[in-house]
This record gives sequence, structure tokens and C-alpha cells, in this order.
Amino acid sequence: MLIRHARQLAAALLALVLAACSTMPIDLEAPRLQVTGIQMLSTDMFAQKFRVRMLVQNPNDIELPVRGLEYQIVMMGDSFADGSSEHAFLLPALGEAEFDMAVTTNFVSSFARLLSRVSGGKLENIDYEITGKVYVDKGMLRKIPFSHQGTVDFSRGLKPLKEKSGQL
Repeated sequence: MLIRHARQLAAALLALVLAACSTMPIDLEAPRLQVTGIQMLSTDMFAQKFRVRMLVQNPNDIELPVRGLEYQIVMMGDSFADGSSEHAFLLPALGEAEFDMAVTTNFVSSFARLLSRVSGGKLENIDYEITGKVYVDKGMLRKIPFSHQGTVDFSRGLKPLKEKSGQL
């Protein structure tokens, strides 16, 4: 009798686990992260602080509760910045969100090299690559790797972000 109840309990637990797994997506497509602008906030001999505007697009047909990301930004082939952001927001299904993150660079190792590579000191149409991981609170896959290449213009100022629902 005890064995029969244990088997029934095991079967019920297995059914519950399978039902839960069927509602959680396993194959999430990586969100597309794009640098849309960079603005220098402050500078001194040793470091610079920038505000980096990010656009995140969700190619999935489910909303993604993003709790943060890790990133590496390479500009013109050299490391520019890396770190993490804990900006939590809800990324709508097949939608997008924007946020700003603060980035600090070391003058000697990154920004100075970038300046030395641009002709005439103009920081326009700078090639970049951003790679990293997006951390989500949905599904079985909690870290989703991403990679994007593009160009960014340092010379344009960033306007204040418009408030969107689900964004902090």
C-alpha cells in the first residue's frame, strides 16, 4: 500500500514538473542590445565617466522581465568599457525599451587610444561591438548571451529618456 501511494505521488510530481516546464520557454532568442548614444559626463587625468544610451529589442513573443546585464564594449577594436548594470525593467513581447547606464573608463587604457585612432579628433560614426549576458527572471534559461555590432556618434547630445511603463 505504501509503495502504491509513493508511486502515485511520484507520478503526480512528474506531471506537475512537466506541466510547469511546458509553460516556461527554453529557447529564448537573445535580445538585441544596441548603443544609440554616448555622452561624456566628466573627465580627469585618470578616468572618464560616460552615459551610454542602450536600446534593447525583444524578438521573442513573450515579455521578458530583465533584472540586469553584464557587458563588454569594444570601440574601433579596443576595449572601451566593461561591467554590469542592474537596471531592471520589463521588456515587452516583440517590443523594445531604452535605458541609460553609467560607464567609467580608464583614460590610459581605453579613451586615449580611441582618441588617437580617430581622424581630426571627431568622434562620429565610431565602430563598436557590445557583447555580454542579459539576466532574466523567466524560463529555465536565466542568462541569455548577446552580441551586436554597429556605429555610434559621440558628438550628439543625449536627450532625457521618455518614461515608459515597466521601466525603472
